[in-house]
Amino acid sequence: MRDYVQFILFSLMAILCNIPTFAQELNCNVEINSQQVQGTNKQVFTTLEAAINDYMNTTKFSQAQFAANEKIECKLFFTIKEYYDNTMIGDLQIQSTRPVYNSSYTTTLINFKDSKIEFTYQENEPLVFSENSMESNLTAILNFYAYLILAVDFDSFSLKGGEQFYERAENVVLMAQSSGESGWKAFEDTKNRSSVLSAYTEPNTSIIRELLYTYHRTGLDEMALSPDKGRSAITNSIETIKKIYDVAPMSVALSMFKDAKLDELVNVYSKSNATEREKVYEWLYPVFPTEAERLNKIKTGKIK
Repeated sequence: MRDYVQFILFSLMAILCNIPTFAQELNCNVEINSQQVQGTNKQVFTTLEAAINDYMNTTKFSQAQFAANEKIECKLFFTIKEYYDNTMIGDLQIQSTRPVYNSSYTTTLINFKDSKIEFTYQENEPLVFSENSMESNLTAILNFYAYLILAVDFDSFSLKGGEQFYERAENVVLMAQSSGESGWKAFEDTKNRSSVLSAYTEPNTSIIRELLYTYHRTGLDEMALSPDKGRSAITNSIETIKKIYDVAPMSVALSMFKDAKLDELVNVYSKSNATEREKVYEWLYPVFPTEAERLNKIKTGKIK
């Protein structure tokens, strides 16, 4: 009987040990630079940094199942330029990456600067998450970019896999637009949060989502096993950029692609054939004429 009980206990422990622990979705590093703000108590920025770190890394933004080692690596870098009456004004750099299969390489998915950051924050004020109401402009900004990071990441692994997160980001935008806060209004700015969402959801430019899948899942993820096959998929995906430019030359999707991918493309095509390099150059140069130096490296295949 004792042996039987020990066997049952051992079996239960084995089962429990094999149950995966599902965690919150993001591993987010938050930094706040307040060097441009003079003559004020800097403790409020330290407190705010800790509060945002806690918010981004403990809030469960969806029902998506993430193992602890699968969290999305991302970074929020705030630069506060003005501070008065609990109001902070500045900009925010958002970065996110994902691993590439069968390699130690990580690729950048988002590298975007939001220059319309303005919110009120009182020291030690709690940051409260709500999916259906706008608790503050700060949490609305954090929610929007959390959803965008999730959306783009999911799109890079499965075709249009991020749909639910774009819908949640849209809900944030709609609530924020009615608040009158800056950075949310449609047609206010070609690079504000409303424009960023439109880049991924409007019919003329949403093909950027197909690029995310083809470029990453059938391109980069295949390069360890077959460099030529993976690079060919990346080449085919890049034509999407030209198509977006032809119908929406001011779309923020174009600059977001450039800031996330242009340096990477220099390396991708360093071992490509001349025909493939020329094709990519001809697609990208009309879109990014001010990036001649980097584009020439793609054209010639020379990194330095």
